[in-house]
Amino acid sequence: MALTVAFIGTGKKRERGSLEGYAMAYTHAPGYLALDDVELVAACDIIEDNVQAFAEQFGIPDTFADYHEMLAEVEPEAVSICTWPHLHEQMVIDCAQAGVKLIYCEKPMADTIGGARRMMEVCDRTGTALNFNHQRRYGKPFSMAKQMLDDGAIGDLVRIEWGGANIYDYGSHNFDMAQYFNDETPPSWVMAQIDYHTESFWFGAHNENEALALIGYDNGVFGLCITGAVQDAVGAHNRLVGSEGIIEIGAQVEGAGALRYRTFGGGDWQQVDTEGEGLHAQVFIERAIADAVNSYRNGTRSMMDAHNAIHGTEAIFACWESSRLRARVETPIEAEGNPLQEMVEAGDLSPQPAEE
Repeated sequence: MALTVAFIGTGKKRERGSLEGYAMAYTHAPGYLALDDVELVAACDIIEDNVQAFAEQFGIPDTFADYHEMLAEVEPEAVSICTWPHLHEQMVIDCAQAGVKLIYCEKPMADTIGGARRMMEVCDRTGTALNFNHQRRYGKPFSMAKQMLDDGAIGDLVRIEWGGANIYDYGSHNFDMAQYFNDETPPSWVMAQIDYHTESFWFGAHNENEALALIGYDNGVFGLCITGAVQDAVGAHNRLVGSEGIIEIGAQVEGAGALRYRTFGGGDWQQVDTEGEGLHAQVFIERAIADAVNSYRNGTRSMMDAHNAIHGTEAIFACWESSRLRARVETPIEAEGNPLQEMVEAGDLSPQPAEE
């Protein structure tokens, strides 16, 4: 029997996405269509023109403006949620309680750490497989780096470094990749400071302008995160420092390629052939959806399962909580909300409106 799939939030497909929307449903749908025994049965968006255009492109028979009606009438087995982060918690919980058995949701998990925890708890109770679109795990520069690490190419992992635009939105990929490279080992503490002087909204959520964070993991590995205007201090998108060498993904060096490594005392950097794949590609999402569906069918958890995603999410909110408390914090943090948003609401941070 075919797996029936519905979509919540189609968005409007644009030539180039922006921080107002990337119409991620358009990247999810091809992933499902590439699989056997999968049927796209319904889509929902509050803007009728958007959902009609999406349905027409992918041959979807039923469209809705209210996802509750869609869940009740269509009863899909799987749902892709492609909305802004502050909507994820309620939509995931509603889907799980309506009987949906596979959820593929955009990242970040939720706009509060408590929300992320509740989503996972509800899905555990209902037996729903909850996945988040951390698709970089399926890109060759990343998976090949992980294989090199597992093969001992740089000895034992000592430190993971990454740079990016912010901690929360873009950064959710990097915190998740730290989990991937470190065998899903949970963080045990975080010490961080941020600067937030100019409003930075990504999909409706506050994101700091700059941050510096040190993360300690349960196995003794360290994480070092630098964001915003100073992210280039890292010098690479991701760096894995081992006891015997270094692996760099997306090194900011001309001609470095997507993946390179060197051993201590071993001479020059060695570029690794990633078969034409860079740091971003639609095929990553297609592989990720295939893994989510196949794992669900096999009764196993995919790499994007909420039980993996929650650890990187804890570290993200712990960075903001550490900044708020001006202290090192243990994880899981006691806070249930969003420390950055709460600092703004309390007047502890007063970011100025961004120039148009």
